[in-house]
Amino acid sequence: MLVLVAPGQGAQTPGFLTPWLDLPGVEDRLREWSAAIDLDLVHYGTKADADEIRDTAVAQPLLVAASLVSARQLFATPEDFAARVGAAAGHSVGELAAAALTGTLPDLAAMTLVRRRGLAMAEAAAVTETGMAALLGGDEAEVLPHLEKLGLTAANVNGAGQLVAAGTAEQIAALVEDKPAGTRRVVPLKVAGAFHTQHMAPAVTALESAVAELPVTDPHTRYVSNKDGQVVTSGQELVRRLVGQVANPVRWDLCMETFKELGVTALIEVSPGGTLVGLARRALPGVQTLALKTPDDLDAARTLIAEHSAMAE
Repeated sequence: MLVLVAPGQGAQTPGFLTPWLDLPGVEDRLREWSAAIDLDLVHYGTKADADEIRDTAVAQPLLVAASLVSARQLFATPEDFAARVGAAAGHSVGELAAAALTGTLPDLAAMTLVRRRGLAMAEAAAVTETGMAALLGGDEAEVLPHLEKLGLTAANVNGAGQLVAAGTAEQIAALVEDKPAGTRRVVPLKVAGAFHTQHMAPAVTALESAVAELPVTDPHTRYVSNKDGQVVTSGQELVRRLVGQVANPVRWDLCMETFKELGVTALIEVSPGGTLVGLARRALPGVQTLALKTPDDLDAARTLIAEHSAMAE
């Protein structure tokens, strides 16, 4: 059983879209989306530096665009995707890419929504200086009370011994100085705010009005939600969760538990892949994984799809 996943914010690196533009139709599609959302995806994906693409309002559309153009190289039609992929999910903003890939939103609607999401979250992040930090190692039974003591939120519970805390800059600094017992490292992340916390509440309000205008259908493929790791079959419920998730923790650990329960045998992370594959290798032993970093990885991805898709059974 094949699972397809899309990465979240922080996965972007300068120039990562450059090799994809050599593929037929990709640059035209990116320019079409760029015009629709008033953001030059080609520039930011090929020439912008790390600071420019760290901007939430830029990073989020860039990541969803990369996930969509890379995944569309692997599946000819929605029917092909539905026949071959057993389940799909995205980490944080990657959920919007997964919503498009499972047919809940048209690609352009997903791009429009992610642009609104990025702008709304950037605006919310500007109110107070906030941030996030990854905690590597440690027992959740000890880590979670420690975060609560410092006033921090467990914004991403990623599984495989990784948890991301979020809060004010002062709270993150305090965590770096006073890490929980058993935690090997605390690594501040290159993000612009405390995402998936109460600091993002204003962005939820902005997105509630944005989704009212979008065409929504039920997903044609199992969609695993960050909210609780559950499979969502209603398009309207899926979109409602996308909105609320902006201010609530990402439970990627529960998503991986659901992959396991569904019988996952292979997992592909679309561009810019790597982070979620790393988590899967630790949390899902025995599952074959592939990170789709550049077009050079497409042949290997196609082979994995052929071996593990539902059509191969």
